[in-house]
Amino acid sequence: MTAQKNNSLRQHLTAVKAGERVFENAFQGISRMILEQGFEKVVVNAKTTYDFNIFRTGRKHTIGMYDEINSFVSFVKDAAEGGSSKEMAFVLVGEPGNGKTFFVEFLCAQYRNFLARERNRKYSFRFLNMDKLGTYGKIREIDSQTYEDPMILAMNFYDSVEENRRFLAEQGGFTEDELDLLYRNYRPLGACSGYIWNDIRQHADNNLEAMLDQLAVIPVPMSESLGTLTGKYPAKDKITSSAVDLLGEESIQRLLHITDTNNPYRFDLRRGALARVAGGGIHFSDEIFKNKKDLVQVYLGVIQNRAIEIDGYKWPIDSMIIATSNNSEFNRFLAEKEEAPIVDRCRICYVSHNTNYRMQEGLTSYAIGSDSKTTLTKETLHQDPNLNYAASVGVVLTRLPRSEKLTPIETMKLAAGEVAGEKSIKALAEVIDALGQEPDITKRFGQRGLGHRSLGRSIQILKESSDTNEGRCMVAYDIFKALERVVLDYVVDTNERAKYLEDLKTGKKLYRERIMTEMFNAYMDEPMAIRKDVQNYVNMIIGIDAENLGPDRMWKYKDPQTGELRALKIDERYVKSVEERIGLKTEEQRASFRTSIRKIYGQKISVDPNYDFMDNLELVKAVTDVRLKSDIAGAGSLIGALANRTNEENQKLYDRMIVTMLGKLGYCRTCAQKTIEYFCTQEDES
Repeated sequence: MTAQKNNSLRQHLTAVKAGERVFENAFQGISRMILEQGFEKVVVNAKTTYDFNIFRTGRKHTIGMYDEINSFVSFVKDAAEGGSSKEMAFVLVGEPGNGKTFFVEFLCAQYRNFLARERNRKYSFRFLNMDKLGTYGKIREIDSQTYEDPMILAMNFYDSVEENRRFLAEQGGFTEDELDLLYRNYRPLGACSGYIWNDIRQHADNNLEAMLDQLAVIPVPMSESLGTLTGKYPAKDKITSSAVDLLGEESIQRLLHITDTNNPYRFDLRRGALARVAGGGIHFSDEIFKNKKDLVQVYLGVIQNRAIEIDGYKWPIDSMIIATSNNSEFNRFLAEKEEAPIVDRCRICYVSHNTNYRMQEGLTSYAIGSDSKTTLTKETLHQDPNLNYAASVGVVLTRLPRSEKLTPIETMKLAAGEVAGEKSIKALAEVIDALGQEPDITKRFGQRGLGHRSLGRSIQILKESSDTNEGRCMVAYDIFKALERVVLDYVVDTNERAKYLEDLKTGKKLYRERIMTEMFNAYMDEPMAIRKDVQNYVNMIIGIDAENLGPDRMWKYKDPQTGELRALKIDERYVKSVEERIGLKTEEQRASFRTSIRKIYGQKISVDPNYDFMDNLELVKAVTDVRLKSDIAGAGSLIGALANRTNEENQKLYDRMIVTMLGKLGYCRTCAQKTIEYFCTQEDES
């Protein structure tokens, strides 16, 4: 056993030299963890940015947050390369419920998984047989209080740097260049480790083997509940919180054993949150500016000096400090000018709400929950296939600021990278840049709106309603009533409340258009009927001027999705009807519209062969209207046929559509009937 302990530090040095273990600081570890998994280039709001794969893995991962993640990665990378970031804290500031805390906790979970791998494990050291020294009473073993790496001890083995470099070269086999690299992460031993090691050195009379005999290298405990390696410090109440929670305090139990009153080991640092993450961990301070002033001032020293200081004693720490704060709390803090130094030591990153309604569908599914739902009577609760879309569109519209250049729907489409008529993505980029100049953060793009918690509340309200429980279905249209209730109950500002209610009306119009498409698909007895008709229109306007078009108006083309040769009959009457529905009266207008569609086709199909133009709401609506009106001219209209079921033909049509909706489109009887009922009313007609 003694031989094992005797070689423990030597073994560690050999393992580091061989690359079986790593010696790096917290920033280098986090940077390596993120970059190892790779990244992809994506275009968001007309700007090229990077999407890091590590944040997109796992059952419940972060969605969106591109700018924020990019800021964070460049901050960590700069600190890992010895830049100014290593003396700063990273602070996420934003509205409640936009994912700040979730992001940090996700990062901490990933870091713990990363450190759990054998090569990445963090190690510390333990002093053995301390009772033999005489001044430590019955204390037999002492761990490094700040989980210092054994390499730090090796770099401080003797008093002089030359002796330490020689020791590392002899015991670990490190070359001069490798030593230079190691010494970039050099820091002195903490006050108590240094003091104890000095005692051991004197007791062993500088005998190397005797000194090594009193050392053991131990892995840092990984238990999340201990707060080691990743620790969260929440803002506590003003009376009980003190610097002790962060730094530690004098331990009466230790004073009963230690006879030497100068010994810094009398301070118990593990009582504080910082010492537990000081060995290459992440310290997460939730709502940092909600803490009382004296505690924020403790952070001032910790962030800049990266050390725990008590009564003149210092313990250098190696940890990344990341914090969150509420907009209002942060603004209140900024208003007190004397607090400027702490903000100066922070890299402030303003977190906006998610403004991409396509991505919001992922966040909405988190809010709805993945488990199967039941009613109060334990019967299965069905989910309307349009529920996610309706909820996502509703909340995203509230997050989009009003602009003279773009309508709310155009802003929403462009923010999701979709087509918005004639408006280009540059228009959105200009709006975002103009709003970015606002000194009031809350007026910037995506900073105000209904957050994730408000969405969660609306889903709770929807589930508890008697209509949902009686019908055994969460009907999509009802989510708008629930969102309105949340706005009325939780939004305090009058102007904001009025804007959000107006946005929800816009959301209902979009839901209405979605239902028109769904009804057409149900009528045609095919889930993708409208998609095919939209693609037919696009293919017709591409082939309408083709040279190989015969008198039968048949045009042969290659399907970009399958690569097969297909034939299509060009129906000019259909093309004109669609264009009239869009509101294109003159030949010039039609030619301009067709050119824009062909241009989109050329740009999109080369990148994504499955692109289907279904994001072009204007075109989809026009095709739906034309098909609905032309197909059921005999029955007056589909609405008339479904609303008046007194004759047998209409009843048959209604029954057939219900069967299609149940069998092919994912509806249950309740939401199928309610959707048809809503379709037959004139509500929310744009």
